[in-house]
Amino acid sequence: METLWFAIVALMLAVYVVLDGFDFGTGIVYLFVARTDAERRTVLHAIEPVWDGNEVWLIAGGGLLFLAFPRAYAAGFSGFYLALIMVLWLLILRGVSLGLRSHLESPLWREFWDKVFALASLLLAVVFGAALGNLIRGVPLNAEGYFFTAFWTDFRPGPAPGILDWYTVLMGVEGAAVLTVHGASYLAMKTVDEVQRRARLVAELGLWVIAALTVAAILAIPVIQPGLRRNYDAHPIGYLLPLIALGALAGLFYCRRRQQDIAAFLASSLLILGLLGSTAWGLFPNLLISSVDPAYSLTVANAAASPAGLRAAFAWFIVGFSLVVAYSLYIYRSFWGKVEAPSGDYGEY
Repeated sequence: METLWFAIVALMLAVYVVLDGFDFGTGIVYLFVARTDAERRTVLHAIEPVWDGNEVWLIAGGGLLFLAFPRAYAAGFSGFYLALIMVLWLLILRGVSLGLRSHLESPLWREFWDKVFALASLLLAVVFGAALGNLIRGVPLNAEGYFFTAFWTDFRPGPAPGILDWYTVLMGVEGAAVLTVHGASYLAMKTVDEVQRRARLVAELGLWVIAALTVAAILAIPVIQPGLRRNYDAHPIGYLLPLIALGALAGLFYCRRRQQDIAAFLASSLLILGLLGSTAWGLFPNLLISSVDPAYSLTVANAAASPAGLRAAFAWFIVGFSLVVAYSLYIYRSFWGKVEAPSGDYGEY
């Protein structure tokens, strides 16, 4: 059951990154692809029906992590307390900026909240990318299963690293690049005219950045976490996951060149799933790797809830997961197609 729950939690978080990721990417490219107020309202209208629903997947993923692996949840949330508070505030700022920007018919007011929305989206993408880098690199877990990590130390990985070092910064920048292309691909699919043209341009240029950063991140793994390859050598079927990511990246180049916007968005979604799936395959059975002593690492075996609890929870998970999927499919189906700017002046995006 522990292995199954590892796969479930990884899947929930990966789906969250795909869905809320294009929201973040939309915010990152927002000020570039939308120049006039009408264009900006069009962009915001493209994510209006879905952005808050997408965050349900984050809440569900965090809840399932607490349910299935309470020791890992407790260690991670205490050790990354500062980073998690930053994430919370950035999520709040994104929501507040979307809710308040059109409450006053003032260019200065709207410009301020537009910049808040863009900056919060960019920082969230960087923070989530750096968080993935911390999971790969490892954290200074002690024998009691807890750790404290400063925001940064000397920017070098080691037994007592900071949240930010050269590798986690690299992963943060790559995360921002991937979500930028993902958001631009979404906007190219949902908009027309100048907004669509600019979104296509951002996506095309961003693909080259992703390719370069991905190569750099792969070359760094043997230095940062050589054990990540162990599962691939033991179970070569896992190589399908990075091959899927590579194929999705190639598909993105192909679809962008031919301006096939829907296919390009699906390819960017598959790219994210492939990259995160590849990471999860390499990390298993570890949830938190100790940089102090590998024996202190939290795994699916020593961090899991009781087998009886996991079995009982699985039945309820099926029910809850089915409802979330059904709701998501209904919302995306209802608001499928191109968008236009709302007609009202106040109270709307």
